[in-house]
Amino acid sequence: MNQRDAGFTLIELLVAVTLLGVIVLALGNAVIGYVRTNDVTADRLLLSHDAQIASAYFAGDVAAVGLRDYSVSGTPFLPSIQLNAAYDAGGVVCGDAATTPVAVVRFLSDDWDSSVSQPVRHTDVVAYYLVASELHRLRCAGGAESDAIVAHFVHPDSVAVTCSSACDAAPVPQTVTLRFTVIRPYFDPSDPNADPYEIVLSGQRRQT
Repeated sequence: MNQRDAGFTLIELLVAVTLLGVIVLALGNAVIGYVRTNDVTADRLLLSHDAQIASAYFAGDVAAVGLRDYSVSGTPFLPSIQLNAAYDAGGVVCGDAATTPVAVVRFLSDDWDSSVSQPVRHTDVVAYYLVASELHRLRCAGGAESDAIVAHFVHPDSVAVTCSSACDAAPVPQTVTLRFTVIRPYFDPSDPNADPYEIVLSGQRRQT
């Protein structure tokens, strides 16, 4: 038999199959690692985007907070921040009993209607509340309501509000901070791979 016509020996075939298996295994691990890295990056981008949106809203809401007491000389402020507040806390309605959960925090401010000859004062309300793991921002102003989700994958037990002075007292606190922990999508908080991190929203009152 001509040497050029000889086929692979059994040993050569086994060596080739083994080498192929090693290469495929290495490639498979590389692909899996790439996919996992991409998932983590996408999750981080989503949560970072939420943090930016929520931070912008919150800073603006705190800047505007404040109900004036026009019955007193110098028009000092009335209590304008409500914690763990129902939709109708203090007689100021924003939302309804059926669909609006208790808010983590509500901000109240003067809302003047100047479209009439004698301006009428209403109350502008902004409420932050949780639905499952979603943080909502509900605003009621000028007879209209707008409800937006400003953060996803929030750990419900992590939400906390702090103020530079008593939150629900007058004078109104100068700064307000809302903290909460977010978990990468689809991970359980007890999972060591959940990689939770804290988002801190802070605002400073503009009115004096």
